[in-house]
Amino acid sequence: MRVGGGEARGRRLKGAAVSGVRPTTERVRAAIFNILAVEQYRERPALDLFAGTGSLGIEALSRGAARADFVERDRRQCAVIRENLAAAGFAERADVRQGDAIRSLTSLPGGYGLALLDPPYRMGAFHAVMDAIAQQPGLLAPDAMVVAGHSRQTELRAAYGSLRRVTLRQYGDNVVDFYLNEPKGAGPEW
Repeated sequence: MRVGGGEARGRRLKGAAVSGVRPTTERVRAAIFNILAVEQYRERPALDLFAGTGSLGIEALSRGAARADFVERDRRQCAVIRENLAAAGFAERADVRQGDAIRSLTSLPGGYGLALLDPPYRMGAFHAVMDAIAQQPGLLAPDAMVVAGHSRQTELRAAYGSLRRVTLRQYGDNVVDFYLNEPKGAGPEW
């Protein structure tokens, strides 16, 4: 697994340390960042929720995110993320937190221009996670983009609170939904 673009392009990343972790493929990561407007992440903070190997957040850092916060439940995977951040040269611009994704939302610094999540396909609480992200005050910037990867067996709603789906793409069994944060009274900048 390698970083697909930006400053750390081509750097090797370590894979999963535990079974059940399914890193986002290079193809899907490249597609995500080809779809996103650079204004969504460049010089802005990013969040990688259900971080696994950290590949999504590291891709955001490589392409110009100011900093990134990574949330991962498994202690061994947190160690992998730290190793990958060091290998890519981004350890100083990142924070890795071990814990439950939903519970962690209240302690994160917030103001994210980009939130990336690709949880385990068998996770049954996807709607609860999306609702929690939409409802956490200050977590997202008014024009933030939330990118949610999931199995095609899971169907996400068109909206979660202030999050409105602007597009979705399918890559085999992988589906990626893009949600724009549009709080009342704030219009998108792009």
